[in-house]
Amino acid sequence: MTGMGDNQTKMAAARIALLFCIFFLIAGGLGYPILNRFDPRQTPGLSDVKTYAALVTGTAGVDAEDMRFRRFRVLVPWLARPFYWLARGRSSSCTWDPVMFGLLVADSLFVAGTAVLIVILGNRKLGSPAIGLVGALLYLVNFAVPNLRLVGLVDAGEGFFLLALLWSLSECELWALPVIAVLGALTKESFIPFSIVLTSAWWISTRGDRNNRHEGNRTRNRFLPDAAWIVTSWVLSFAAMIALQWSITGRFVSPLQFGLDLRRGGGNYLAPSLHDRNLWYIFLWLLPTAIPNLKRLPKSWLIPVGATCVIVFVLDAYFGGSPETVGRALFSIAGPVLSLSSALFLLRISGWLQEV
Repeated sequence: MTGMGDNQTKMAAARIALLFCIFFLIAGGLGYPILNRFDPRQTPGLSDVKTYAALVTGTAGVDAEDMRFRRFRVLVPWLARPFYWLARGRSSSCTWDPVMFGLLVADSLFVAGTAVLIVILGNRKLGSPAIGLVGALLYLVNFAVPNLRLVGLVDAGEGFFLLALLWSLSECELWALPVIAVLGALTKESFIPFSIVLTSAWWISTRGDRNNRHEGNRTRNRFLPDAAWIVTSWVLSFAAMIALQWSITGRFVSPLQFGLDLRRGGGNYLAPSLHDRNLWYIFLWLLPTAIPNLKRLPKSWLIPVGATCVIVFVLDAYFGGSPETVGRALFSIAGPVLSLSSALFLLRISGWLQEV
């Protein structure tokens, strides 16, 4: 019996690895234009890419926004650096931009990982591999992926770690929360408030279910262990951010002071964000096809994701970020779940899936 179980585990791992490779190649194809057809660093609305390209090459950033916060978004550029070195060594025989190649590979890895998690969640929680697979493909073809995830920005990494949080909570694999929190904090500073709201909302919305879990024939209260894992993840994410800033600037800055310094000043930022074309391009078809079947998704997904989306607008109103950041953040948080709901809708109206 043990041998059969081991074989099934190996087969499942092989299938996941194969899916990851396929999704990685799809992502690379979607992002190919940045290698030699256009330069995101010179494209309006993608100016952040200049910072991440500088982090890949190790050159100093000169933009004021770099000094404030962008230089601390290091994980994606760090991951891109070995691929940049590889491409730079072949510059005489390849026309690809080596810096953008490194960033594309790093972003494609995170996009592929997100697609794999969508397949896993669709299979485990919605009872159909087809829902997960179609959901992953819908995620990949969304406007946000080739135009915002695969152009050298770091949003692909933040989106992956936010979905990894939801996977960890959904599967009750809370041991993974601290690891995800540290890596997410190194990816983008906004991950920290998003993760705090998401995990808090999950803890509140599932409290009754957690207190009545059964293991065999025994009921046990998991209140303290769950809360301990969640709080530990918060502490470690702040610690990672503080340590990173210390290593770069040589001085201590409290997370509170760092957050307050990000505010741009007064003004009405909500209206420009709602009028941003990127927001509508992302959700124009995704929301209408996802809403009819949202009630079929677990509340342990919907409540945390919904609460975190609300925080996006609160933070945007307070800090006054660029209008296009709202759409990018909302897709990082809700894109995978909406893609699964949209997949359920499409499969049902096509007649391939009658009941879930």
